[in-house]
Amino acid sequence: MEGDEVMSEQKKYQSIEEKQYLVRFNADTKSHLTVMDEDICLTKCPDKICTIFCPAEIYKWEEIRMHVGYEGCHECGSCRIGCPHQNIKWEYPKGGHGIVFRLA
Repeated sequence: MEGDEVMSEQKKYQSIEEKQYLVRFNADTKSHLTVMDEDICLTKCPDKICTIFCPAEIYKWEEIRMHVGYEGCHECGSCRIGCPHQNIKWEYPKGGHGIVFRLA
């Protein structure tokens, strides 16, 4: 194989972690993600499903509350539709902030 073919073959088999390395974030000081009622997470959501389906692992359950690490959000919107209690408010980050994609 020639050099370009080898590089192309390597890119095809990158892990999700390697692909996420190509993503950069320009985080705002204010979160664009909001858990509207933390009591719902505590009392009505035993599986804490948002901690599972978010590809960026933004949501972390910490004893009695949901921690939202918005700074690494991929802006995919899965939390907007995946929360079984519609308890997550998702907005686009303020202009100039959010995810920045790089090509490798």
